[in-house]
Amino acid sequence: MVYVSPNAGHPRLLPSPARFLVLLNPRGGTGKAFSLFETHVMPMLTEANAHFTLLVTERPNQARELVRERDLSAWDAIVVMSGDGLMFEVINGLMERPDWATTIKKPLSILPGGSGNALAASINHYSGHQQVTGTKLLTNCAFILCKGHPVPLDIVSLTTSSQQRIFSFLSLAWGFISDVDIESEKYRFMGYARFSVGTFVRLTALRTYRGRLSYLPAISSSEKSSSADRTETRVLEDSLVVPLDQPVPSHWHTVEDQFVLVLALYQSHLGAEHFTAPMVKGPGEGNIHLFYANSRISRTSLIKLFIAMEKGTHLDQEIAHLIHVPVVAFRIEPSESTGIMTVDGEVIECSPIQGQIHRGLGHVLSLGPQL
Repeated sequence: MVYVSPNAGHPRLLPSPARFLVLLNPRGGTGKAFSLFETHVMPMLTEANAHFTLLVTERPNQARELVRERDLSAWDAIVVMSGDGLMFEVINGLMERPDWATTIKKPLSILPGGSGNALAASINHYSGHQQVTGTKLLTNCAFILCKGHPVPLDIVSLTTSSQQRIFSFLSLAWGFISDVDIESEKYRFMGYARFSVGTFVRLTALRTYRGRLSYLPAISSSEKSSSADRTETRVLEDSLVVPLDQPVPSHWHTVEDQFVLVLALYQSHLGAEHFTAPMVKGPGEGNIHLFYANSRISRTSLIKLFIAMEKGTHLDQEIAHLIHVPVVAFRIEPSESTGIMTVDGEVIECSPIQGQIHRGLGHVLSLGPQL
């Protein structure tokens, strides 16, 4: 395995045996993460001669507090055995540390133990594996943990109207997708099938949301935010955006409409069976893939979209009123505070929010090439 030093961009060998801090959420998905770890992951770690410390979380934000406050030097990588929510906690906890610029470089690894498992599915894709779910995806990710190497991970810095700072590795959603994600929580016992049921339920009573969407297209590589050679500062600076109480720059694009969905996605998968951004070839590409649809999109088109999304063919089908554009920064301004807005699947206040991408700010274990 290769390790990228926090103080240099050049890889070096991980100490042997490797030392992992494993954070496991026993309540994620169908609640079987602990038994799956024992039966599928532990034997592979033993065979790889890896040492690990297993910490089972007991409450929300426990992992966030742990990585924010503890000395992490005893471990070579942080492993998350859960859904995307626990990885969200870890990344935001690391970014809250005084030494965030160094600690965010510690390699992260994901083992699917939740419902959505979008990052796990994305890493599986980047590593050259076929799209799989369940224990097959877990086995693939455990193999990546044992044999993979760190590659750059893009992180999007988000700021809300209340000046809350949020760091995201996966997505921001407003409208149909976030509605389905959160309202399907009642079907969590069904595992990934909860999203199919939630989609059907929401299609029967489709909602629309009035607002303004602004974005900076990814026209040239010079506009992409990079973390290379970043000096350690108190906070991460967002150079592409202006304060939320000011108008967006004149060279941005703005759309004011009645939206059915807005999705900003920076990984290939939105879920284990949602190959939403097939153009993304690695976790450090440097683009935000912005999808949006207005109220003129039909229910038939939405059904067509989500069926085709399973194989990643939806962008080849010219679905009317669905727009996709690569961007490096964006702003969403809902006209009302009603509706659900999520970051990496976690609910946040539905209010004006903006963000920009920071290319390769973190690192994640993968078998794919470094970008």
